[in-house]
Amino acid sequence: MKKQFQSCALAGFSSLCLLAVACHKSGPAATARPASAVTANQPAQREVTEWDEYPGHLDAVDMVEVRARVSGYLESVHFKDGAEVRKGDLLFVIDPRPYQAELDRAEANRTQVQTHLELAANELARAERLLKSKAISEEEADSRSKAKREAQAAIEFARASVEMAKLNLEYTHITAPISGRIGRKLISEGNLVNANQGQSTLLTTIVSLDPIYCYFDADERSIFKYQQLAREGKRDDIRDGQMPCELELANETGFPHKGILDFVDNRVDATTGTLRVRGKFPNPGPDRILQPGFFSRVRVPGSGKYQALLIPDQAVGTDQGQKFVYVLADQDAVEYRTVKLGPVIDGLRVIREGIRAGEWVLVNGLMSVRPGAKVQAKKTPMLGGASVTNGSSISQVN
Repeated sequence: MKKQFQSCALAGFSSLCLLAVACHKSGPAATARPASAVTANQPAQREVTEWDEYPGHLDAVDMVEVRARVSGYLESVHFKDGAEVRKGDLLFVIDPRPYQAELDRAEANRTQVQTHLELAANELARAERLLKSKAISEEEADSRSKAKREAQAAIEFARASVEMAKLNLEYTHITAPISGRIGRKLISEGNLVNANQGQSTLLTTIVSLDPIYCYFDADERSIFKYQQLAREGKRDDIRDGQMPCELELANETGFPHKGILDFVDNRVDATTGTLRVRGKFPNPGPDRILQPGFFSRVRVPGSGKYQALLIPDQAVGTDQGQKFVYVLADQDAVEYRTVKLGPVIDGLRVIREGIRAGEWVLVNGLMSVRPGAKVQAKKTPMLGGASVTNGSSISQVN
């Protein structure tokens, strides 16, 4: 019985094997997987300068508080609130009549003193003649000499009084000390204006508009980097007043405003570890886009110029924190390369290490490739042209 069962099992197994062989022979032939279609670019080779960005705020070069220098009633106002004024424009008039009267009194007193001086000079001349003939005493002659000197001092005092009266009369007409934008009037016509020391009435304020300052704070690491670059001759010293800087407002891109760094503070703030730096920017009319008090972003060169290789940023992949690219090797095989990245410049990523000029880097179709696989690569040239973006500036190398 047992032998009969084993014979049946062996016959069934043989039948299955023959069936499998027959199916394999009669089935369709296996096809090889087609090569993936990808796009490859050669790295662009350009001279680049990296920029460091900082938040900043704008401030006026000059700001003046317009205050009264003489007391009196405010007679008239001669400007429109918020308007631009030029140096010397009439702003306010304080009632000038009391000061005109004081000037008239001082001039009359000067004339009176001048007459006394002339009389004293005549008396001294007669005394000198009479003294020669012994007609008067030396004491009398000396008294007349002293009277003339006293009259001369009085005339000097009278002249100073006239000049002071003229100044006070001039101060009743308050003019703009600088050119710029004026604020609102802080006191209306008819009010008493006080000019006492420490209590002088504030009438308005004026801020200059062109040029304008931008203040920002640079951290210690950046300062050390700038000093090292200056020592190596790769860029100007930040304290030379010739280093370029660029600025953009909250609604702008591309840092359209160009200026220079003209001031660096003399000490690092111990509480923040930063150094106050100032940029100076032109702000021509009629728009005057840059206004004191605006917040902005400012950038300064963070490196010297150097030759760099750039590829599209989408060509860079991440593998457990490691950056890599796929490079087209011999016979259209894919090669895996780890790379060291630099900044993004106009959508192109600076590659510091990992690839060489002239190699073809895969930029599209990366999801369907693997290292060592064959691909069908469409080789396209890298777009040229200079541009500025994302805190970096590039220029095409001819």
